[in-house]
Amino acid sequence: MVVATLILILSTALLLFYLQAICQKILRRRAHQEFYHSIVNANRLEFPFVRSAIEDYDAPLDYSRFRMQLKCDFLALTYLLKNAANSSQKLSADEKLLILNFRVLFFFLGVFHLVGIGEKVFMLKLTSILQYFGNVLGERVSKIRFGNMTASEYLLSL
Repeated sequence: MVVATLILILSTALLLFYLQAICQKILRRRAHQEFYHSIVNANRLEFPFVRSAIEDYDAPLDYSRFRMQLKCDFLALTYLLKNAANSSQKLSADEKLLILNFRVLFFFLGVFHLVGIGEKVFMLKLTSILQYFGNVLGERVSKIRFGNMTASEYLLSL
């Protein structure tokens, strides 16, 4: 019984390790432009402000507010990725893996908050995933044209 439990724990840890490694490799592939600014402005997303608050200030985190902002941004971005910009385009395998990774990290954020360690690291990883989603969505939207303007030019003019 002890051996089976140990094998289960080790297998789960290896699965999470490989998931994290694959997602880090996906996140390193950056777009040539940062498209997420127009998406953040158009949808009033909060993750850039959460990231700057964590990186720039050494004050204690407002855990419940930041957690709710990240969750709301995640829900908004995944909804937009699934349903907007190009409705005929489905989520890629990379995007599905990042969604799974976000949910796992979000769960561990709550666990580590209860223990009282490592919240900032998890929040920074979550914001990097949201930034990737914003870039993907912004790149898709920028390809849509309205007359002489692209969608991103239109959003920036607002």
